[in-house]
Formats: sequence, C-alpha cells, structure tokens
Amino acid sequence: MTADPPPSDADPPLSDAYPPQEIARRVERIGVAKAQADPLTVLVLAVLAGAFISLGSLLFAVVVTGSTLGFGPTRLLGGAAFSLGLVLVVIAGAELFTGNNLIAMAWASRLISTGAVVRNWCLAYVGNVAGCLGTVLLVVWADIAGLGNGAVGDTVVRIAHAKAGLGLLEAFARGILCNALVCLAVWLAIGARSVTDKILAIVFPVMAFVALGFEHSIANWFILPYGYVLDGQGGVTVVAAARNLLVVTAGNLLGGTVLVASVYWVAYLRGERLR
Repeated sequence: MTADPPPSDADPPLSDAYPPQEIARRVERIGVAKAQADPLTVLVLAVLAGAFISLGSLLFAVVVTGSTLGFGPTRLLGGAAFSLGLVLVVIAGAELFTGNNLIAMAWASRLISTGAVVRNWCLAYVGNVAGCLGTVLLVVWADIAGLGNGAVGDTVVRIAHAKAGLGLLEAFARGILCNALVCLAVWLAIGARSVTDKILAIVFPVMAFVALGFEHSIANWFILPYGYVLDGQGGVTVVAAARNLLVVTAGNLLGGTVLVASVYWVAYLRGERLR
C-alpha cells in the first residue's frame, strides 16, 4: 500500500493526522486503485519492493553483527535499521505483498472482485520474490558477507539457520503477528500527512516485529536464499527454507487480512456499506 488519494479542501492542517475512520476510507480507495492497476506496473513496483525489503534485511544483519549492547537493545536497533525497507516501499512507492493484504477492505466493501484481489497479490508476491533473489545475486557479487572479516556472513547464516529450524506452528504464529504489525505500520503511514510523519509511523511497528522475532515472508525470501548460498555446512536446506516460506506466507496473509483489514472494516466501514 503506497499511493495516497489527492487531498481535498476539507482536509485538516498538515500537522494533523487523519482520524481512524478516514484512514479506513483512504485504505479502501487505495485498495480499489491497486486492484485496478496495470499488471506490468504492479510487477515492476513489486520487484522494487522485494529489493527494498532485502536491503532492510541486509542492513539489519550488518547492524546487529558484533553488537555488545545486549540482546534487547541490539534487537531494537536492528529493527530500526530493518524499517528502511518499508520506509522505501511507502515513501518511494512500491508494491509489497504483505502491505497489500489491506486490499481486503475494498473487497469486503464489494468494490473489487475476488479475482482482482488474487491477481494483485500474486503479481506482488512474484515480483517481490524476483526482487529478493536479484538482490541476493547482487550482494553475493559485492561480497557484502565479507564485511567485518566475514562476520556479517556468519550473522546471515545464523539467522537463516534459526528461521529454517522453526516449527510449523511457531512459524505460522510468528507470521500472523508480523503482518499484523506491518499492516498497522502501513495503516499509520496512510494516516500521516508529511514524509517525516509517515517515516515515524512506520519505524515503531516494524522495529517491534523485528525485535520480537516475528516472521516476514518477503524478508525471508532474501535471508533464506542468501543464507543457503553462504552456508557451507548444509544447515539451510531447500526443503526447510520452502517449508518456512510457505507457512510464514500463510501466516502473513491471515494476520494482514483478518487481524487488521477485517477488524477495521467491521469497525468503520461495515455500517457505511449497509446504508
């Protein structure tokens, strides 16, 4: 979710955020626009989103490598670094599968068809994956893993091992919780008016999901393949990575559509559509 509808004469001053009910209407309108967007445009912007999230993931790995701040502060700082990815998606403009789960609000209002929703999600997901894998290729060529005398590469491998080793229920639940926070970050950004406000709105929910160890499917499409390439011990297998990606994607979809889009639709838009 990236584009904002044009301001109207009734809009309050730039310093004021939109109220929640108006955010819901804006999310709904954006959902309609996204579902009706040209497929090639969606795909190109989705590739960008995959690259943006990959860069945020890589920055997280660099920031936490060698940190002596302790577990909590290190995770918090890493989460702030990771938020670069969603900041780029929202401010620069890109199509991210997890954020686009909010399109479900427009679907619930019967403004777009099921086919249009599925088309957008599939295009966004495929483009995101392509952007992640392309970024993996570039950072391998750039030997980013060699930073810190190889410490960054070791960090990436450890993160990938941990993700590949998650149980199915654990990965699913972490995926649900992750995208609830990601969609809330997008929700807050849509409610903001200035670039600065949008960035601040994004940072704290993203910082929280990273610090808490939740699972983001698109970020995992970067970390797991990158860890697989770097791992010389075979700890990150294709089967384990595929299992994580499948389950986390399902959890992300449930978290974004049910815990955020559906809840806010019932709270703010259901009554409008009944009238």
